Amino acid sequence: MADQHTGSVEPTDHTSQWLTPIASLIVGAGFFALWFWLLPPWLGFRVGTARRIQWRWIAVIPSVLGFAVAIRCIWDFGHTGRGTPVPIAPPQRLVVVGFYRYVRNPMYVGFFVGWIGLWIVFGRAKLLAVVWTLAAVLAINLFVRLYEEPNLRRTFGADYEEYCRNVQRWLPRIQPWRK
Repeated sequence: MADQHTGSVEPTDHTSQWLTPIASLIVGAGFFALWFWLLPPWLGFRVGTARRIQWRWIAVIPSVLGFAVAIRCIWDFGHTGRGTPVPIAPPQRLVVVGFYRYVRNPMYVGFFVGWIGLWIVFGRAKLLAVVWTLAAVLAINLFVRLYEEPNLRRTFGADYEEYCRNVQRWLPRIQPWRK
């Protein structure tokens, strides 16, 4: 619709409905690309190693499913929350759809399952990589507890408190939570 004073065209609700999820997916794709570029050599992944034990390829299934969960969560941030996973452009609405009805941090859980699956497929890691991975898991937990959750409490108040009472941080529910 054109603004009478400036003549500019404002996006329709339909247009803006798609711009934010697309921006969120672009941010998520950049995040995926960065980690897929940086982590495999650092973790000691080698394709030749994976061929020695054929059963390891079954770990591709949880890996793909874990990353698919993370991608769906990135979409939900944009589509439902009207934001991105990046703290400088967070969701404007509390996201309690899809996998967020089962666990409060499904994006992190999905990434974790995806990387563990790849680790099994490629079968080797340096001890230092294991130590750094454990440190990263601890850092993510602290980030969630000390930054994300307090920020969400300030932003969404009672709705977020009710959500926290019904959905655990890391362990998924059997049944989806319905408000």
